[in-house]
Amino acid sequence: MKFVYQARSKEGKIEKGTVEASSKEAAAAALQKYDVFVTSLKEIKEPFSFLQGRFFKKKASKKDLAVFSRQLAVMIEARVPVVQSLLSLAAQTAKSDFRDVITKVSESVEEGSSLSEAFSLFPEVFDVFFINLIKSGEASGKISEALDYLSSHLEREHDITAKIKGAMIYPVVVLSALLVVVVIVMTVVMPKLIVIIKDIGGPIPLSTRLVLGFYNFFTHYGWIILIAFVFLVAFLIYYFKSEKGKKVFDRMIIKVPFVSEFLKKTYLTRFAENLSTLITAGLPITRALKITKNTISNFVYQEIVDETEKNVSEGAKISSVLVKYPEYIPTFVIQMIKVGEETGTLNKTLMEIVNFYQKEITRIVDNFMTIIEPILILVLGLGVALLAISVLSPMYGMLGAM
Repeated sequence: MKFVYQARSKEGKIEKGTVEASSKEAAAAALQKYDVFVTSLKEIKEPFSFLQGRFFKKKASKKDLAVFSRQLAVMIEARVPVVQSLLSLAAQTAKSDFRDVITKVSESVEEGSSLSEAFSLFPEVFDVFFINLIKSGEASGKISEALDYLSSHLEREHDITAKIKGAMIYPVVVLSALLVVVVIVMTVVMPKLIVIIKDIGGPIPLSTRLVLGFYNFFTHYGWIILIAFVFLVAFLIYYFKSEKGKKVFDRMIIKVPFVSEFLKKTYLTRFAENLSTLITAGLPITRALKITKNTISNFVYQEIVDETEKNVSEGAKISSVLVKYPEYIPTFVIQMIKVGEETGTLNKTLMEIVNFYQKEITRIVDNFMTIIEPILILVLGLGVALLAISVLSPMYGMLGAM
């Protein structure tokens, strides 16, 4: 993204120019390094920039960040200069946008910024958790270890996401296939079948009447239903993206049968792993809780962590706060955290929770696939059978009458 700026120097001189950055905030931060007061900062709208951002931009995935963190850790451990390491990794990166980000990070470091400061210029790529872990590594002189922690963390996040996506692929394919069959029958087969039935005359089988009724409804009201459906989906997306709607959705989704168990374990895994990683990196408990809150996507769990952070800052134990939320925090988690607090091994007991729940998540996904596969096959088979009977019954009737 390009921005045109106007700024005032310490001497009062007005300066104008352009700057490239990933966001308006990053552009402002970059300009502040030159000891100027920014009075105006506007994005330069380039032709087709919307399409480029939507359809052609290749964002860095968690896997990309994991590989990048691991490679950078190895190079820093081998005492390769940070700037040289970043430039080398940028040259190896296939995704152009991520390559540009790494290059700009190296330029920022070369100008005197710390690695965490350079990463913070690109908040859409490197989140608060990532930056704070690097910052703690810089403070302790263990940047390579911090990068190793990040790589392992991002790999586990990627694995969870991949399991969720993998579980959804099969149902989507099967239901899409059924939808394609229905559309073909309704648009190609049914018009010809209606002509044949009219020519034959006589009684029409029940299955055929049902399909013909659906066909007539589809041809008369199909477009109205489609438009209404599109508007409904658009409204729901808009509403649930608003702050009020997101709160409603987050409270609702963790109460849906079957889905709630999976989501709760996913949120608790993220909470435990992020908190453990930050504590291991040397961050104070309150600071670690504050950062962890922002890494959880569900509003309900964010509120719980926020309340925990406030109470812990006043001297309370984490377990004594979490016990107030039995609907969302199982006894197992509370007991493990309590043991960790009493023995001074909280980071280790949190990772025990992570290991346990990762196995549970895998079990839930596997069970889901085991249950959903025969159900979808049955639904697809019944749907195709109904359509086949509806089409063939009049044919057999005609042949019997001949």
